[in-house]
Amino acid sequence: PKATLYVWARVPTAETSAAFSKRVLEATGVWLTPGTAFGPHGEGYVRISLCLPEGRLREAGERLRRLLP
Repeated sequence: PKATLYVWARVPTAETSAAFSKRVLEATGVWLTPGTAFGPHGEGYVRISLCLPEGRLREAGERLRRLLP
């Protein structure tokens, strides 16, 4: 692609960004990049890529909803 788009989201729990990303992956199959992959200031955040077809993004969103209380 000629451009990319990402969303940075705060980790909603007391977990590290790596632990949260791993838990989400295991529970939903959706990969969220831990913020620490981009340096120490990324802790507490995950990066979500929006560079997929709309249908895949909607599917990922539905899977992520399973984690909401």
